[in-house]
Amino acid sequence: MAAESGKIDPMHQFMIEPLFGQGWSIAGHNIAFTNSAMWMVVTLAALLIFMIGGMKRDLVPGRWQAAVESFTGFVSGMMATNIGPEGKKFTPYVFSLFMFILIANIMGMMPTGVVGVHPFTVTSHLTVTGVLAVISFSIVLVVGFWRHGFHFFSLFVPHGTPGYMIPMIFVIELFSFLIRPFSLGLRLFVAMTAGHILMKVLAGFVINGINAGALTVAIVSIPSFILMIGITLLELLVCAIQAYVFALLTSLYLNDAINLH
Repeated sequence: MAAESGKIDPMHQFMIEPLFGQGWSIAGHNIAFTNSAMWMVVTLAALLIFMIGGMKRDLVPGRWQAAVESFTGFVSGMMATNIGPEGKKFTPYVFSLFMFILIANIMGMMPTGVVGVHPFTVTSHLTVTGVLAVISFSIVLVVGFWRHGFHFFSLFVPHGTPGYMIPMIFVIELFSFLIRPFSLGLRLFVAMTAGHILMKVLAGFVINGINAGALTVAIVSIPSFILMIGITLLELLVCAIQAYVFALLTSLYLNDAINLH
């Protein structure tokens, strides 16, 4: 938490700082291991532990196995609904995408700061969400051209379009298609960043109000703390919703590439 003259900087939580390896470089680019990289590793480790602990074949599943099966069943159902039988091929990728974003979002909400380890939300950085979006979009392009060749371009000309409108509709649909990775990555980045900024601002009101005296505590700190609890619960819901939206849109884009709807 960056504080100067009693002010709390809500943007400090997004700073990427090297943990070790400041002298490491490749082709002149520094590749130090940062707090962002550490929390991505922590996210992957948590996902691995969750999956290994729940990948059992017990006839009567325990809670852990039931939790894993509920997530896998949820994503499988979404893929079957949005794509059809061929959606099974892409279920592992979309499931990994959904779980990584979900766990990364939740990790950024963990109260580890009380023990001196400040949480870092990797999905609050456009570089991370942008890479995830580009990977998904690249898979869509590869699948589309692999299955349909140049007929894939028919996706940009809806059925029944009058001949004289085809050039204009093609350009509009193509632009709408190419903007997908930007909107996909930007949506998650903005949602997580905005929520964390709001929580840090409210936390600043609480702390500064306590330092200002009893009257300010009653007027500012207590209402801000109550509001912060509500915003925190809402942000936890947003964590799940944003992971779902990212996975859902990815499945819909894959459906376009596979079925040319």
